[in-house]
Amino acid sequence: MKLMRLGARDGSKTPCVVDDEGKLHDVSAIVSDFGPATLTPELLTTLRDADWSALPIVEVGNRRIAPPVAQPLNIWCIGLNYSDHAAEAGMEIPKEPILFNKSTATYCGPDDNILYSSRMTKLDWEVELGIIIGKRTLGINKDQAMDHVAGFVVVNDVSERSWQLERGGQWVKGKSYPNFCPTGPWLVTPDEIGDVQNLSMRLSVNGEPKQAGNTSKMIFDVKTIISYMSEFCQLEPGDLICTGTPPGVGSGMKPPQFLSIGDTVELGIDGLGQQKQNVVAHSEEKQ
Repeated sequence: MKLMRLGARDGSKTPCVVDDEGKLHDVSAIVSDFGPATLTPELLTTLRDADWSALPIVEVGNRRIAPPVAQPLNIWCIGLNYSDHAAEAGMEIPKEPILFNKSTATYCGPDDNILYSSRMTKLDWEVELGIIIGKRTLGINKDQAMDHVAGFVVVNDVSERSWQLERGGQWVKGKSYPNFCPTGPWLVTPDEIGDVQNLSMRLSVNGEPKQAGNTSKMIFDVKTIISYMSEFCQLEPGDLICTGTPPGVGSGMKPPQFLSIGDTVELGIDGLGQQKQNVVAHSEEKQ
């Protein structure tokens, strides 16, 4: 099952399910929105069992595609989680998952603009598999992990490398600018995605391929990540976990390549959909 949200000019969102033909059915008669307060296993069962043919069909048209779940309470990230990316970065494979956070202010739709500040010099891209948590999670083992997953999403973990690596060593600095976490277009439930550890992923800039990878190269798989994190953190419904990126990031190229105003980034993961963002100038003083 695929979940999707469409935004209106007044800021309201229409929750939808996407059928096998790609048609969007409005489920607002069942649930007001998909979010931390409503995203439960019971809701997913209700949606799956509903008669979709009786629900109104909506068109995307010129409406904004919103993230498939309302803003999460937490955005978690796993660093250096692909063996080939660790090699690209010249860093040792971690013995345990590297955890860090992104500000929830980074969360945005899959086709929203990437914002470029005049203070940035090394703006980079990262296609990632995202996990959406489906129920409160604490102290679970790997065999229980998938029972706590609502679904999977495409994420672009946008990063300003100069802030991440040259300003005191705390990765969150380079990961937390507004619109640094395009998410969606869909949440795809585990039963539909199949083997989450064998999904091809890709990213291009201005039509030129940059990243190509597969989730089979993850050092710590989805089950391990959730179980491991639940030892230290209480995961909440709607929480997003970004699970790391394959090789091909700009900072790993020789010479390095970074994004500029006017660039277009396109990315996708098999079964999870596509994203497209434009890099635009952003003035903080106007906010």
